This record gives sequence, C-alpha cells and structure tokens, in this order.
Amino acid sequence: MFEKVLIANRGEIAVRIIRACKELNIRTVAVYSESDANSMHVQMADEAICIGKGPSKDSYLRIDRLISAAEIADVDAIHPGYGFLSENAHFADVCESCNIRFIGPSSRAMNALEDKQISRSLAKKAGVPLPPGSEGIIENEQEALTVAKRIGYPVMIKAVAGGGGRGMRVAHNDISMVKGFHTCRSEAEKAFGNAGVYIEKFIENPHHIEFQILGDTRGNLIHLGERDCSIQRRNQKLIEESPSPLFDRKEFRDLRKKMGKAALKIAEAANYTSAGTVEFIVDDHANYYFLEMNKRIQVEHPVTEEITGVDLLKQMIMIAAGEQLRINQSDITVRGHAIECRINAEDPFDDFRPSPGRIDMYYAPGGPGVRIDSHAYAGYTIPPHYDSMIAKLIVWGKDRREAMERMSRALSEYMITGVKTTIPFQQAILQDPNFRRGVYSTNFIEQLLGGGRRELIEEKA
Repeated sequence: MFEKVLIANRGEIAVRIIRACKELNIRTVAVYSESDANSMHVQMADEAICIGKGPSKDSYLRIDRLISAAEIADVDAIHPGYGFLSENAHFADVCESCNIRFIGPSSRAMNALEDKQISRSLAKKAGVPLPPGSEGIIENEQEALTVAKRIGYPVMIKAVAGGGGRGMRVAHNDISMVKGFHTCRSEAEKAFGNAGVYIEKFIENPHHIEFQILGDTRGNLIHLGERDCSIQRRNQKLIEESPSPLFDRKEFRDLRKKMGKAALKIAEAANYTSAGTVEFIVDDHANYYFLEMNKRIQVEHPVTEEITGVDLLKQMIMIAAGEQLRINQSDITVRGHAIECRINAEDPFDDFRPSPGRIDMYYAPGGPGVRIDSHAYAGYTIPPHYDSMIAKLIVWGKDRREAMERMSRALSEYMITGVKTTIPFQQAILQDPNFRRGVYSTNFIEQLLGGGRRELIEEKA
C-alpha cells in the first residue's frame, strides 16, 4: 500500500480523498492555489503545497507544478479526483515516467476512450447500441448539414473532448445547425483545447442513466448498479438517485440487466481498470444508447456507495496499489434508496448565475441517513475561478419515499447565508408531483421553469 498520496484537486473531492486515505493509513499532501489557501482540504491534509495563482490554468492544470510538488513531498501516488487533469492521458504518462502511481485508469485505457467519437467506435465493436450519428469528426458546416439531413432533425452537436455540458448544442433546422456547429467548435476549443465535434440524433425526452464500474489490474471487472442523473440544468447534473425509478415501470424492467452487461462489455473492450462510469441515454420506448464513458470518479459516486456499502475511493486506491478486487459481481446487492443534491453557489432564478463570495453562516443538516461531502464552512470565501459546487447532500432511506422525505427534511435544515444557493430550488423539485412519481427526463427543469410555472416555483422556494 502507498505511504503518501498527493491530491491533484481541490474542494469537496479533495476532502473525500483525504478521508479515504486516512482510513487506509496513508499520509496525504494537498496542493492549492492562492485563492484556496483557506480551503478545508488544505487544513485536513498532512502537508500542503501552494502551486500558483487562483485561475486553474495557473495552478490545478499545471502538470509541471503538480509533479514538482509530488517530488518535493516524495509521494508514491497522485489521485486526480474529477475534472481538471483526471482524464488526461498525458498527465497519467508523466506520473508513471516519474515513478509516481496515477490513481486512475491506465493511459492506454484513457487513450482507448480518448474522446466521445472514439468511445462510440469502441461501443459499436462491442455490440452496444448507439444513436444514429456521424462516422467521425465533422470538418465543415456543409458536412454538418449533410449529416443532419441524413439522420433527420433534431440533432445534437457535441464536442469530442466535451464534458460538464460544454460544447453541446441542439439543432432543429439548417439555420440552428450552422450556428450551433460554429458555436460548439469555438466553445470546445476554449474549454478543452480540441475543436473537434460530431453529430448524433437528438433523443427527445431522454433519461440519463449511468453504471458504475470497478476493474482491477488482474482482469476482474464488476458493475455496482445504476444511477439516474436526469435532473439537469444546461446539461449539468443537479440531483442524482439510485436505483433509478425508471426501472420500476413495467416496460423498462428488463433494461437494468441488459445495460449492466453492456457497460461491462465497453469497459472490457477498453481493458479498463480503476473506477469508471458508463453513461447511457434511454428513450420513452425503452431503447437505450451508449453516450460516453467517464474515466474517473464521478461527482455522484456517493449514492452508489450508500446503497452498496462499497467505498469507491478506497477501492480506487487499492486497485492502483496492485491489489485484487475483493468483491465479485454476486457480492453487489442494492439496499434501500439514495438521493444526492449538488449544493451550488448560484442563483437558480437568474439562469443559475454563479454566486461566489463569503459564507456568513453555515449550518449543515444531520440525523439518520444524512451525509454531507463539503469543504465549506462559516467564514469561507468561495472563489470565482472554479465550479460553483460547494457541497453534496446525500441521504439514504429504506425506499424512495423515505429517501425523498429525508432529503426534503435535510434541505430545510441546511442554512447557508452570504451567497445564493440552489437549496430552495431543490426543495421545490422534491415537492413536484412528477418528480415524486419518478416520471421525469433530462428536460425536467426546463419544463419546471417554463409554461408560466416559474413564479409558482419561486413562491414555493
């Protein structure tokens, strides 16, 4: 087992990794930007090293500074968390060349799943269903129009290196196709340094279902069930739950087993090790399609941990250290129901505008079945440079009804002043009749705030 691990990340995921390391008796090294000097992960780690100014391009995205910090601290391994360099094959290669273990998939597996278009090819070879789309990267707007007409509008334009909802546009006609094509390329170039885009059929009223994967270096591969991540704003998840209520409907019941097997096929085709997530979309007719594979720990991993009892971060670390998985597929049993709310510092009634600033009061909920993953506290200043998420509120219940009631109660207890948060909006979602019935898709929030209902929701919130 490792003696010392550097966490190449910040915020709540850095805190989560530190906790897992402590339970494995591993010393930790935090890195931080000047803006994060007072962040919780800096206080919790055994050592801390400043790696640059606030913007991530000057700190958390600087491979040279991360490796220098790792060498100064003499660590055995680096955990990248999620975001930043977590899916960067070059970073994984640099770590290995410096005799530092990268706690994540191999660079070979990451290259096999390098971008969404390559992932589609891998899924096709594995016999996993794909939505109709382009065969490769779209080079110009004329080619984009030709593909769109062939598969039929509406279509989705997507960055091959995309993530977090960036570099994605829906086109309903030729005019929006041309505009969306250029917008996506520009956005993708700025966000990912890769302007490549492809086109696929847009599935209307889609359900976003993903399967958690764990694989070791001995060829053992399992999945830990699904998560429903359909509650999104601007293609970014806001509420996740497991198991998915979609599979409670008669016409969808057979999908859980089929999609679990499909997820394992894709991971096996990529010789995948570590924790990963295979994402699918499901239409209203019980057809499912491969979306992409995320080669890292996911923000929403706690809901899987709560229903399976498996600590995914500890598993990642043990796998990277060369240990064999001690759990088989038959060991994975689902107990109860879990829901996660991403608590973001943003104004949900002003197009989810970020709300950085100083937190004046911070009181987290507690009680049975309530978990908080956060780096925030009273007096902490949320920097403007990073993602707006400040906490994850996770609850467990013996069934979905109890989990919903517990989440509603926990949200009502959560007190954060000084900045705007998504808490009141999520409370309103928990009371929505369609959400409570488990009948929703990825356009749920759009529908919730449309049709003259915004004022009613604001009043409830």
